Amino acid sequence: MSGCHDLLIVGGGPAGLATALHAARAGLDPVIAEPRRAPVDKACGEGLMPGAVRALTALGLRVPGHLLTGIGYVQGPRRVQAAFRHGPGLGVRRTDLHSALHRAVLDAGVPVLPLRVAEVRQDTTGVTVPGTGLRARWLVAADGLHSAVRRSLGLEVRTRGAPRYGLRRHYAVPPWSPYVEVHWGAHAEAYVTPLGPALVGVALLTTRRAPYTTQLECFPELAARLPPEAAVTAVRGAGPLRQRARTRVHGRVLLVGDAAGYIDALTGEGISLALTGAETLVANVRRGTPNRYETDWSRATRRHRLLTELLLTVRQQPALAPHIMPTAARLPRLFSAAVNALA
Repeated sequence: MSGCHDLLIVGGGPAGLATALHAARAGLDPVIAEPRRAPVDKACGEGLMPGAVRALTALGLRVPGHLLTGIGYVQGPRRVQAAFRHGPGLGVRRTDLHSALHRAVLDAGVPVLPLRVAEVRQDTTGVTVPGTGLRARWLVAADGLHSAVRRSLGLEVRTRGAPRYGLRRHYAVPPWSPYVEVHWGAHAEAYVTPLGPALVGVALLTTRRAPYTTQLECFPELAARLPPEAAVTAVRGAGPLRQRARTRVHGRVLLVGDAAGYIDALTGEGISLALTGAETLVANVRRGTPNRYETDWSRATRRHRLLTELLLTVRQQPALAPHIMPTAARLPRLFSAAVNALA
């Protein structure tokens, strides 16, 4: 498809699809370039915080899932829970979330082109993708954690510290709690998300390069609930998780979602941030204030970035990490406040 669009969105994950929906509803003309066939899966915890549920509802989307009532931390005999105060979260298979967003985009008349964009050229009035005939006033890089657009524009910043990775698998067992359980281990966290009457997702966040089953054995109480024969999906991985971008605005290129920068999955806010970023980006394009997007993105994500950086910093300090769970159990009101600040 040739011609000049308002937005060329590179990447058809949740961030790109939400950007297209907001753009179409704002009267803009978006087009998406996504080479993968829908639905696209990804190694994520699959727990939507209440803010993400509200954002999807505002887009008119009803996504099938399992209601989540809060977050629980578990470490051996210690347990502490914090209920969501402002509506439930939702445990949703990533493929179901992607399917709902993808259908809504197609219903809105937004073209999704099976193209892989590796090179872009900018001028004073727009962006062109060589060899495709595609041109747009603005290009939105929504191509994920390891954004090719971000890298091609020299916007990546080298990160420090031990890299962390995410590994996820599903088990056909009934959820034993309406909470997302975070099990704390010496080198990893295990996130258990109820996804249906007989399905849970178990995501490991870890610095270790070891097989999933080996790392799961570090959580014996959890592993006992998850017999190997109950596994119904293969292990899917992602990482390194921390990614930094020099800026979210580079000429006529705007970055959104994981491509805009990512700290860690510790607080489970990836989808919420993608949806918030999409709405903020489109609002600025519609107003003719794209250069304000950087400031607005920073303001909208500040609380998440500060809390996630703080928790991750403590987690990576050998002298401090063992005290995270005992402190949360000793100060349940503070734990609840932190959970709901993010929710």
